[in-house]
Amino acid sequence: MKFFIDTANLGQIKEAENLGILDGVTTNPSLMAKEGIKGEDNIHAHYLSICNIVEGDISAEVLSTDFDGMVAEGKKLAAIHPNIVVKVPMIKEGVKALKWFTDNGIKTNCTLVFSAGQAILAAKAGATYVSPFIGRIDDTGWNGVQLIEQIAKIYNVQGYKTEILAASIRNPNHIISCAEAGAHVCTCPLESILGLLKHPLTDLGMVQFLAAANKMQ
Repeated sequence: MKFFIDTANLGQIKEAENLGILDGVTTNPSLMAKEGIKGEDNIHAHYLSICNIVEGDISAEVLSTDFDGMVAEGKKLAAIHPNIVVKVPMIKEGVKALKWFTDNGIKTNCTLVFSAGQAILAAKAGATYVSPFIGRIDDTGWNGVQLIEQIAKIYNVQGYKTEILAASIRNPNHIISCAEAGAHVCTCPLESILGLLKHPLTDLGMVQFLAAANKMQ
């Protein structure tokens, strides 16, 4: 399973990259605004800065909700760097845009996916990635990881090439569960990735190891 970091913060992206396990980045307008990045030129320049740090795919989200607007925005985003993946919402016009981008060799990430039916449409339209928002599904009382399992089964049976990108990850256990469920990618905050490092027995073992090492000096 590939690891993407869900942020627009260059410091966090560099820290995740330095771990040696980072495969890509996902962003959205809220994350850009959080970093104080405003205006098309500044946003595009920030995407380029991210691409210069990470070798993998970088999802850049369109803001339009109509077909022509999404295509126009997506073409500009894709021109920034070969690793840019155009992030398109799961709406009727978005499905049309996904197909257009696919036919024109532009990679896409279909976002705001909350059902297997939506995931099927995204795959049929040729999306590179489909992003089920498992944390938001959990918030409604349903099980987001079960949706990952369902999509993975359907894609396997039907032979769809679209990769399942588990989004709205809230904690390290979400990452582990998504890996078990068949997600190809997870995208999450740096905190969740670093959380995978933690275990009380590791901490205890390190204390014992250092104590033994000190006795040998």
